[in-house]
Amino acid sequence: MSQKKEIRLNAFNMNCVNHINHGMWTHPRDHSQDYTDISYWTELAKLLERGKFDGLFLADIVGVYDVYQNSTDITLRESIQLPVNDPMLLISAMGHVTEHLGFGVTVNLSYEAPFLFARRMSTLDHLTKGRIGWNIVTGYLDSAARAMGLSEQLEHDQRYDRADEFMEVVYKLWEGSWEDNAVIRDRAKRIYARPDKVHKIDHRGPYYQVEGIHLSEPSRQRTPVLYQAGSSGRGQQFGSRHAECVFVSGHTKDAVRKLVAGVREGAVREGRRGADVKIFMGLTVVVAPTEKQAREKYQEYKRYASAEAGLAHFSSGTGIDFSQYDLDEPIRQVKTNAIESLVKTVTNPELNWTKRKLLQQLELGGRYVTIVGSPQQVADELEAWIAETDVDGFNLTRTVTPESYEDFIDLVIPELQSRGSYKHDYAPGSLREKLFDGHAQLPSQHVGASYRTLRR
Repeated sequence: MSQKKEIRLNAFNMNCVNHINHGMWTHPRDHSQDYTDISYWTELAKLLERGKFDGLFLADIVGVYDVYQNSTDITLRESIQLPVNDPMLLISAMGHVTEHLGFGVTVNLSYEAPFLFARRMSTLDHLTKGRIGWNIVTGYLDSAARAMGLSEQLEHDQRYDRADEFMEVVYKLWEGSWEDNAVIRDRAKRIYARPDKVHKIDHRGPYYQVEGIHLSEPSRQRTPVLYQAGSSGRGQQFGSRHAECVFVSGHTKDAVRKLVAGVREGAVREGRRGADVKIFMGLTVVVAPTEKQAREKYQEYKRYASAEAGLAHFSSGTGIDFSQYDLDEPIRQVKTNAIESLVKTVTNPELNWTKRKLLQQLELGGRYVTIVGSPQQVADELEAWIAETDVDGFNLTRTVTPESYEDFIDLVIPELQSRGSYKHDYAPGSLREKLFDGHAQLPSQHVGASYRTLRR
């Protein structure tokens, strides 16, 4: 009998009140409005480490959701990822109270200077002892572009062209500027770092001109673990080249299986192995000791959820104002500069999406697959998704917080462990070592490793 694939788990969260499942902040047991209190985050980190989660993945946006009804009214009333605080500032505190939990943080490179960004990530890699990852995004909100002084975003594919060059710059800084033996800390000779082992990069490209020495000495991972979620053609091409962890979403196993196969095939085309990429699927779980109790809990949660808030969120993701549609009017094909894959899906005439169908899908406030049941039923479904789609694990969204994570950890984790589908303890080492059973730094076949040749 073949050994079961070990399920990987990230908690999917955001430094705000509502993240994916909108409206749940109104539930009397929900604590998400405490997001401005650092103890809210340190307690969450300790809880997730108790559950042996691989990581806490923090989403982020730059800009606001203002497409639905051409305003931010419902965004503010329902706190649809607004207000939203900087996720990076949480990580050192959470790293201090944990030993193994990884941290994936979303940073939009479209509005970052690569030289200073590289230092911030190296700093977090040092402070967490190699447990930092970066979710690479290029943005999709015109409101963000306007807030940053632009009239509109760059065109979709051009954003990825610019992102490829951004990656080249940070690889040069992280991988090439300092040699492994540059720092010797010799007190007697008064030499902290050897000048002959530290090199200035000199990058001249269409988007960036960067000349200088990386300001941080080499951290444990050098390059953080690289996450990415783009599912457009150009986004998948970017992910095939750079991503070590890819996030996917889909509502059927067949659809997700095709996405996963495409991700692994893309990695192979880039000279990597399919196994070099860990693939996580977005998922919501409502669990209780019995199926009956879980169904009752789901109905309770649904009373507090806001499908319209979820629709407003989805409007900005697609760039389509769904408030302009009648309930049963088919969603028309349209060209926007938002998330290309979502636009193609919701405007596909063969799928016949309408506002009514979207609202039905959003009855818990979010669009992810939702599993409701006893611990045994949830474990059955998780194992089925792993077996039938070849995903490596899940990004577990929150509903009522921290209750939903407590329920999963207390009820589902022991069931998975008893089946041999989930680890009983963490492996040693950095986040990359834990995920890939290998070295702390990028594997030699990854494009980023090629910039080590700068170390003369």
